[in-house]
Amino acid sequence: MIANDEDDDHILSLFKRGGYWGLLPNPIFGIAISEPIYRTLRELVLSYFEQFYNVERKKTLRSYTVPLHLKAFDKFNWMISDPPIEKIGKRLDEIRKVRILTRSMIGSLSLVDERSCQAGLVGTNRAGLYQPDKRTRRKPEKF
Repeated sequence: MIANDEDDDHILSLFKRGGYWGLLPNPIFGIAISEPIYRTLRELVLSYFEQFYNVERKKTLRSYTVPLHLKAFDKFNWMISDPPIEKIGKRLDEIRKVRILTRSMIGSLSLVDERSCQAGLVGTNRAGLYQPDKRTRRKPEKF
């Protein structure tokens, strides 16, 4: 899932069972398993929209990539070695992205309420979270 310029992207492990999409848990981002009940990848991604926000309470999910099958990277031992991760990241930058919001939608997004934001950050290592640079003016989002 791809964020705007004010957050980190999330790389998630998808699976398909019986023709429906699901998601394996990701403790780094606090994402629980999503049962394979989603007919489309878009449905699955949208189910995470409200939980995808930054420390300033801004909803930041903007798009997603088509699935990347990691079998092609097995020859690089990507599961046990760091250097192949760069190859995977480069490939993710190259593959097709699917936008989920229009400019007018982005302009009218509300902030996550303070209580939900704090609840979502329980147990999170805040030092590892993306921190927007307060010194620079916010740039308009790219389309």
